[in-house]
Amino acid sequence: MNFAHLLAARTDTMGVNAIREILKVVSQPGMVSLAGGIPAPESFPMAILRELSAAVEQKYGSSAFQYDATEGFGPLREALVDHLAAKGVAATAHGVLISSGSQGVLDAMGKVFIDRGDVVAVEAPTYLGALQAFNPYEPRYVQMATDDDGVIPESMAEVLRAHAVKFIYLTPTFQNPTGRTLSLARRKAVAHIIQEQNALLVEDDPYSDLRYRGDALPPIKAFAPDHVVYTSTLSKIFAPGLRIGFCVAPPLVRQWLIVVKQGVDLHTSTYNQALAAEYLAGGYLRRHLPTIIDLYRPRQTALLGALDRHLPDGFTWSQPEGGMFIWLEGPAGLDAETVYWRAVERKTAFVPGKFFFAQPGEGLPTMRLNFTMADPTTIDRAVQTIAEVIKGLNS
Repeated sequence: MNFAHLLAARTDTMGVNAIREILKVVSQPGMVSLAGGIPAPESFPMAILRELSAAVEQKYGSSAFQYDATEGFGPLREALVDHLAAKGVAATAHGVLISSGSQGVLDAMGKVFIDRGDVVAVEAPTYLGALQAFNPYEPRYVQMATDDDGVIPESMAEVLRAHAVKFIYLTPTFQNPTGRTLSLARRKAVAHIIQEQNALLVEDDPYSDLRYRGDALPPIKAFAPDHVVYTSTLSKIFAPGLRIGFCVAPPLVRQWLIVVKQGVDLHTSTYNQALAAEYLAGGYLRRHLPTIIDLYRPRQTALLGALDRHLPDGFTWSQPEGGMFIWLEGPAGLDAETVYWRAVERKTAFVPGKFFFAQPGEGLPTMRLNFTMADPTTIDRAVQTIAEVIKGLNS
C-alpha cells in the first residue's frame, strides 16, 4: 500500500542528511575518508570503560537502569557545573539540561521557537545538522556574512535590524565546517549586539576542547548569559554513541526545552549519563583529553602540510588552532561535487561545501576536509589524489 498521501506537509522540507548519505559511500572497502566529522575510535577511553561501568553499578545500582528526571541525571548535572565553569559558563546543577546529543537541543529549539516563515539567522556556511534540525519547522534563513575570523558582527547587527529574527545560530569555536574561531573582540561585539537588540543566540560548542595550539577563548555565553542558549556535547571527548549533550539556557527557554523533551524521549539514557558523570567527576576526562589532543594534532598538521604540497594555485584554506575540519576554497568555476565523485572513483572522499549553505547554489567551489579518522601518511595520499583529480579537470 502507498502511504505517501498520509505524510505531513512538513516532510517536504525534510531532506536526507547529505553527509550521512556520503558516509554510506565512504564505507566501501578501501575508501579513504576525509568526509565525516567522526571521532577516531582510538580516541575512545576503552581502557577505562570497564572501570567506569563497575563504578556506576557499585555507586548507583539499579537506579542507573531506571527512569529518571527529564532534566537529566543529578550526578551528571552536578559534574557538569565544574566542567562548564572551566569554560567560562556559570551554571548550577538545576540550570543544566541533559539532551540526547546537542542535536536534541537544536531540534527542540526549532520546535519551541519556529513557526512557518520565521527568520533564523545563520552563518554562511553553517552546520548542516542545524539546518536539518530546523528545516521541519519551515523557517526562512537569513545568512550573515563571515570571513576568516568567523561571523562579522556588523553583518549580524544589520540582519537583526532588517528582520524579525527568532534566534541566531552560531558555532564560534572551530566551526563546522570551516574550523574558524570567532576572535575575543568579536565575541564581545556579538554579546553587545544581542543584548542591545534583545536577541536570542544559540551558541553551539562541540569542539572547543579539541585545541592544539593557542589559548582558549571564553564562550559568548560568558558575556551575555541572559541572551544565550549554550549547548555542547561529550561526543568528541568521550564517545558519540552514548549521545550525551547538554545545555544552559535562560529560564523560560529551559522550561520549554524540558516540555519538548518530555514528549520526545522522556529523558536521555540514565546508564549512559551515569557513565558520563563518573567520567567527569572521577577526573578521567582531564587525564584522557591529552591523549585525544596528541592523536589529532599531528593529523591536522599532516593535512595542512599536504595541502601546501599538493594543491594547485588558486586554492585557499582555513588554518584552525583546533577542531576537526579544514575548509578549502577553490577558484570560481570549480564544481567540488564533480571533484568529489571523481575522487570517490579513486577511493578518496570528502564533503562538498555546498551542503553547508542555507541558500541553494552557494559554495560550489568549496570543500570540507576532516583529519581525525586517518593517519598522516593516509591523509597525504588522499590530498594528493584530490589534487590530481582537480588538475585532471583543468587539463
